Amino acid sequence: MRMQKFMQAPDAPPPRIVYLKVENFRALRSVEFQNLTPLTALLGPNGSGKSTVFDVFAFLSECFQYGLRKAWDRRGRAKELKTRGSDGPVVIQLKYREEPKKPLITYYLAINEENGFPVVVEEWLQWKRGSYGRPFRFLDYKRGIGRAASGELPDEQDERVEKQLNSPDLIAVNTLGQFAEHPRVAALRDFITDWYVSYLSTADARSLPESGPQERLSRTGDNLPNVIQFLKEQHPDRLEQIFSVLRQRIPRLQEVLAEPMPDGRLLLQIKDGPFAQPVLAKFASDGTLKMLAYLLVLYDPSPPRLIGVEEPENFLHPRLLPELAEECRRAAARSQLLVTTHSPFFLNSLRPEEVRILYRDEQGYTKAIRADEIDGIPEFLAEGASLGHLWMEGRFGLGDPLVNAGAPRRRGKSRP
Repeated sequence: MRMQKFMQAPDAPPPRIVYLKVENFRALRSVEFQNLTPLTALLGPNGSGKSTVFDVFAFLSECFQYGLRKAWDRRGRAKELKTRGSDGPVVIQLKYREEPKKPLITYYLAINEENGFPVVVEEWLQWKRGSYGRPFRFLDYKRGIGRAASGELPDEQDERVEKQLNSPDLIAVNTLGQFAEHPRVAALRDFITDWYVSYLSTADARSLPESGPQERLSRTGDNLPNVIQFLKEQHPDRLEQIFSVLRQRIPRLQEVLAEPMPDGRLLLQIKDGPFAQPVLAKFASDGTLKMLAYLLVLYDPSPPRLIGVEEPENFLHPRLLPELAEECRRAAARSQLLVTTHSPFFLNSLRPEEVRILYRDEQGYTKAIRADEIDGIPEFLAEGASLGHLWMEGRFGLGDPLVNAGAPRRRGKSRP
């Protein structure tokens, strides 16, 4: 269920994550992403860590929606989740702004395993109210014990009220964020709970779910007919807009129908222009269903504040990928988007500051570099080259996934 706050102001500027640091999360022993953009693409060979970075967002979202224990166990606990040979905790650190020009807020979460159970060993929120002074923490917890300042604009001098959580595996922001006296904490809780990190499956999109409108597409897309039913009943203009865009991308498509069956399930059908009768979704192309699912997310009347899309090129014709990239860019005005990709066609529509190249260092750990920080890339782009072609030509130092090319050479570094 969506947070009422977001339903009330769907066109408000979304919160923006500008910085991410991850430690001891699988191959992410220590990786930083600075100056994140509203649309960010992760690029790199197979095994470079793209899906792992993507899963960091999924993990944090699941912690807030379903609880730390469930998210931790789903990933194989510390044995599978923590970096091999690491004794330290899993650390996720975000810096974000609730709105443009609002103070920068830092959220720090450190999780370790003790006696087979996950424990929040440290968690804090801090910000700096004005242009001067040092940042201060207005929430500070360790193992379920800590304190937080209340009020709309916590100040360094405000009283911190101690509140002990019922268990050390509870996340303080998720717990205290349910109370009105902690609006800044609640805003972060709502933000993370509202994230949509997709793992769309065309097989699931062909399912026959029980009838009943649903506002948001599930992570696998198995409720796609329900979302169409919801939009048809509550937002028919938005649904027609989605169909209009879909028809531009797939010219022969005429209509998508979600009709109740006698047994209470929803039947999804695709109407192709030249034919009188629609085709069952189970016989529709994978690409049509995938594009429809993406548009339902990107054109959501009350969009998620963060959208993650993994490898959108799967099942889509290469000619559609620049179009999808432009749809993502438009959606980035209302949501922050994170995309993993191998596609040069998708990459060609992006800007170098929007692209992060992931690679493994000599120890096998993931590192990241922005495309415009790689030696020679800005010069090639200035001469009219495109990012996708530069990547395929190996100009990033990582063009051939079968060759361990090592780290890209940063701009300003002397050549050997």
